[in-house]
Amino acid sequence: MSRTVMLPIIALFVIAAATAPARAQATFHGDVARTGVYPATGPAPKGEVKWTFTAGGAIVGSPAVAGGVVYFGALDGHLHALDAATGKEAWKFKSRMPIACTPAVAGGTVYFTSSAGSLAALDAATGAPKWVCAIEAERRFEARGLHGYPPATQTMPDAWDVFTSSPAVSDGLVFFGAGDGGVYAVDAATGVLQWSFRTGNVVHASPAVAGGLVFVGSWDSRVYALEARTGAVKWKFQAGVDPAIHNQEGFQSSCAVADGVVYVGCRDAHVYALEAATGRRLWDYPTGKSWVIGTPAVRDGIVYAGTSDSSRFFALDAKTGRLLFNADTKAYVFSSAALCGPRAYVGCHNGTLTAFDARTGAVDWTFRTEGSRRDPLKLLDADLRLDQAAFHPVTGDFGDMYIDFYRFTTVGGIMASPAVVDGVVYFGSLDGNFYALR
Repeated sequence: MSRTVMLPIIALFVIAAATAPARAQATFHGDVARTGVYPATGPAPKGEVKWTFTAGGAIVGSPAVAGGVVYFGALDGHLHALDAATGKEAWKFKSRMPIACTPAVAGGTVYFTSSAGSLAALDAATGAPKWVCAIEAERRFEARGLHGYPPATQTMPDAWDVFTSSPAVSDGLVFFGAGDGGVYAVDAATGVLQWSFRTGNVVHASPAVAGGLVFVGSWDSRVYALEARTGAVKWKFQAGVDPAIHNQEGFQSSCAVADGVVYVGCRDAHVYALEAATGRRLWDYPTGKSWVIGTPAVRDGIVYAGTSDSSRFFALDAKTGRLLFNADTKAYVFSSAALCGPRAYVGCHNGTLTAFDARTGAVDWTFRTEGSRRDPLKLLDADLRLDQAAFHPVTGDFGDMYIDFYRFTTVGGIMASPAVVDGVVYFGSLDGNFYALR
């Protein structure tokens, strides 16, 4: 068969493969395609506490649930394994640096990245180390004059670059990004590096895998599609840049892949829909200067995402980008929605987890963390909105970002994304509490 005939067939194969649903896995956002869809295998949760567990530090990463065990990390450097039914701790592992990713569990192994600049593999049953793959370096996104803070000539680390890349396990390889700007593929059994690819800046988005391709965004404001077996570039897409103050640029959101389309949010205040086979932009939805940090969730022709400053949770038509509903969350949304049954579950900076009707955006129920109920610094008004007067400047420079992050820990803000398994919603919060709701 001639080459000119083969190429269209290959292109069709890639599109079809990227359309197929990913195999269910205990990983960030429900599957390696990062769709945010969880099977409805139990009674619908009603927001009642089943159990709680207190970790030693803030929790920004999401849980992975496998074999009746819940795995999650915390910023004190511990990775915890809890009994999903009772919340009793089975084991914990101490990393020397904070853990801000979602673990992936596959083949009896737990994989996670840490701020130490490494991918680690542990025995899922015992927490015993199997291997470590060290990378060049880990760091936050940083830039001069970041967000307009003075002095304009100083390089500042971004306090809102809160997550590290969560690993994806597929076909015997583990894929992850890093603060050195690299995307890596290592052998899942041995940790031996198979390939690496260097982007133009920090990679803290979590790779999505579909159709033999790895899709990942970088703080260089590009999305890359890489061949899963070789790391060769299939295509790249350029989003907006903000060279003056670097506020409206960069991908923290991970890609979600469904029906041959890549959906991704950006700090340039857009949600993008890109053709998975070519990277061609199909549509984009502007969010009015408000960041889209969380990973879009996609199901039944609808895309769900949230915004930061405008405090919205919204749904778009997956084919056209047309707005279907726009719900008020009352506080910033960095959390990625989990879709299970008729509901979408999403967390907010005010310490609430809300169950929305996935078709209408109506609120079914709302749960408040312990920190949110106590609100010791009085950051919330009677309607649970952020009292902007309480977020007054202290240092007058980029240190105020870190002070604000601390403030959100006091109300148990939920930056982590929930996981829904067997009728239970699992998630952690910035006050260090981990919740199981039924």
